[in-house]
Amino acid sequence: MISLDTTRPPVFDLTDSWVWDFWFADDGEQYHLFFLYASRALHEPERRHHRASIGHAVSQNLTSWTRVSDAVVRSDAPAFDDLATWTGSVTRRPDGRWLMFYTGVSLSQDRQPIQRIGCAISNDLETWNKLPGPLFEPDPSWYVGADEDDWHDPTLRDPWVVRDPDGVGWHMLFTARSPHGPKFGRGVIGHATSPDLTAWTLRPAITEPSETGFGQLEVPQTEVVDGRSVLLFSCNPFHASAAHAGARAGSWTAPAESTVGGFALDRANPITPQGLYSARLVRRREGDQWLMFAFRDETAEAPFRGGIMGPFAVRWDGDVLVAE
Repeated sequence: MISLDTTRPPVFDLTDSWVWDFWFADDGEQYHLFFLYASRALHEPERRHHRASIGHAVSQNLTSWTRVSDAVVRSDAPAFDDLATWTGSVTRRPDGRWLMFYTGVSLSQDRQPIQRIGCAISNDLETWNKLPGPLFEPDPSWYVGADEDDWHDPTLRDPWVVRDPDGVGWHMLFTARSPHGPKFGRGVIGHATSPDLTAWTLRPAITEPSETGFGQLEVPQTEVVDGRSVLLFSCNPFHASAAHAGARAGSWTAPAESTVGGFALDRANPITPQGLYSARLVRRREGDQWLMFAFRDETAEAPFRGGIMGPFAVRWDGDVLVAE
């Protein structure tokens, strides 16, 4: 049973725009929130996806946020991100500069959306300059990079970049779908590696499709919480296999052997109810405390509202990470 207070106001929202997926960076003095947003003048929330830009807000305490200049917006055509810019993550290079890995969306010649991953660089987390992209193209033997006949959209997005636990090189985990397996179990964690955060080599997926799996594992994040590795991802019941339909969950956690692999999806557990999506963990410097945030998604009972909820404290309950 998930017990979260979802009735309180969002910790961050905009009156003129919908706010949904988001991610954090910590420069040691301020917390930085990067978020997807699109104008409410579109009227229909589903239209927001192809109008998304990456906004930016800052905070001293993770609860009071001040919006600042946007971080990344779509490029002029032709470009891999000339339709919209979607979810990503921020990593600091050894030289102190910041890299934002993000999803770029464009249209193919037959007007079908294509998702690919790019990068922007910043000295201060405020002014970002895009690097040439995309970083790689999907290998069709490993990943579906275009529309499938039996799925609602192409799936290669949401990069999460983490240092190798041994300190040599970097790993990128991303949302992907295998070209093989059951419709609602083909979601996998995609994988790429780099020695320097510049040149990336695409690898086979870290996880396998499964009859009891998920149709997509969105916004993946890995962390070490109180000495234990964990994978965080999101998938609504209508995109999951029948094994999870009764959970009525939005975001999930799974035990992990490390931050870059050994993900036990067969032992996944809900961490948010349906209606709270794209859950993210962030560590508050004061008290060295892990917190969770999520955005307000639509449900069968309520239309899409957007806005970021939190913070929720997290703790281990046996082998399961829970939020409260």
